[in-house]
Amino acid sequence: MPSKVSCLYVLTVVCWASALWYLSISRPSSSYVGQISVPIRKTVKQKTNTTFSNIRTRPLNPHAFDFIINEPKKCETNSPFLVILISTTHKEFDARQAIRETWGDESTFNDIGIVTLFLLGRNTDAVLNQMVEQESQIFHDIIVEDFIDSYHNLTLKTLMGMRWVATYCTKAKYIMKTDSDIFVNMDNLVYKLLKPTTKPRRRYFTGYVINGGPIRDMRSKWYMPRDLYPDSKYPPFCSGTGYVFSADVAELIYKTSLHTRLLHLEDVYVGLCLRKLGIHPFQNSGFNHWKMAYSLCRYRRVITVHQISPEEMHRVWNDMSSKKHLRC
Repeated sequence: MPSKVSCLYVLTVVCWASALWYLSISRPSSSYVGQISVPIRKTVKQKTNTTFSNIRTRPLNPHAFDFIINEPKKCETNSPFLVILISTTHKEFDARQAIRETWGDESTFNDIGIVTLFLLGRNTDAVLNQMVEQESQIFHDIIVEDFIDSYHNLTLKTLMGMRWVATYCTKAKYIMKTDSDIFVNMDNLVYKLLKPTTKPRRRYFTGYVINGGPIRDMRSKWYMPRDLYPDSKYPPFCSGTGYVFSADVAELIYKTSLHTRLLHLEDVYVGLCLRKLGIHPFQNSGFNHWKMAYSLCRYRRVITVHQISPEEMHRVWNDMSSKKHLRC
């Protein structure tokens, strides 16, 4: 007889497929694009989440959002070595499932604890919110806050993850923030970069470091208005496709963000917070923020690869897992 979880999983997949088919024929895909750039802030004081008592001045960005879906007990039974925060959107069920079944599987390593969490805001479509709620009840690896899920709110999504770590997983050693179209070489990340047998670092931040300035072309995806950011250069920042930091930095960035004017470019904003904290991100060539054609030996040398579909995710993971005995 199939298990209850298996039946629920099959039912969820069928429901997702039906819902997405319905949405594709009944709603234009851009029907809510114009509504999602401004977050809806709550004024109700948080009751269920720990606040930080050493903030003495009035916050510029109070991040007054309630958790709609939360996993507050994820770190209660153990102190994970690594927490992986994955930015995703409601319709990306296939991507989330591919990650659960490949590099994001929390049971991959027997000797260290891994926690995988998918980060979401609130969608304007009630059907998609309900589907994510059902998915959460099966896998218990999703957290959602009450801001509108949109590209311009990616910064809020990352800060939600920082806040969650600082509140519910204070004994973690390292944090990775990445996206749902990224393949992660977990062996390189865990054993070559973070090295569980060594003393955990503090005030540590690494990834693909970018030294650049604001783009003033309004047609660009990365357009930055001069009145929002007047300087000609950004501080060094890590590509938002994937970066890793010591767990103490999560609380430091979250606290700093409360007094730092929000920018919609999430990776740039994190770089601004790091500059305020006096933390300089380390360059690591293993983090790739572009797509890279697959070859076993090439992927063995990296930590992240960008623009990987769910199908590719399975194919790459299966090939690398089955050929660990081969030399390059």
